[in-house]
Amino acid sequence: MPTLPPRPLPFFIGSHLALDFLNTAASPAGVPTEWLRDGADLLDWLVRAGVVSATLAGGFRGRSDLDQVAARARAFRGWLREFVDRHAGKVVGGTVVRELGPLNALLARDDSRPEVVADGGRLAVRRARRWARPEELVQPLADAAADLVCRADFRLVRACEGAACTLVFLDRTRSHARRWCSMAACGNRAKAAAHRARARGSGG
Repeated sequence: MPTLPPRPLPFFIGSHLALDFLNTAASPAGVPTEWLRDGADLLDWLVRAGVVSATLAGGFRGRSDLDQVAARARAFRGWLREFVDRHAGKVVGGTVVRELGPLNALLARDDSRPEVVADGGRLAVRRARRWARPEELVQPLADAAADLVCRADFRLVRACEGAACTLVFLDRTRSHARRWCSMAACGNRAKAAAHRARARGSGG
């Protein structure tokens, strides 16, 4: 087996699971990176994202069809990326339903059921899954995409303004003025670049 190149940990800066899923293929700081290279990667990311438990993921590890499931997840991510790129920053209404065939096809394969559970001191409705097949691992991602399309304000879906960054996020800030994937990364780099430019200008 070839040695895979090292990667940073996946980014969870999207403020929405569907956008964090999109960010599993991105170019932070200009370096193209894939976080879903195979089935093991998919399981690792789902655990980090809090979609499945480490115990449940362990039951799927080593399955021969897991890499195929990861390939389907990447294909769905490609469709979702195109949809988000087309509509980010705009109002999304009922006319886009014609574009949602791949999403609805994936949702139609879901055999989960709603279940009322205790969530702290309150009741909540969640999807109960059997987790009998690796294919089910993609279904929560379809649910997240459906939630993004139907409930999120697409005018607030934005790309990081970092010069070489392709990470995306939902701007949930009160002022809706978020510009960066994170201030610790692109925000500070932009401030440093602006400071250097001012210093060159004043020295000229």
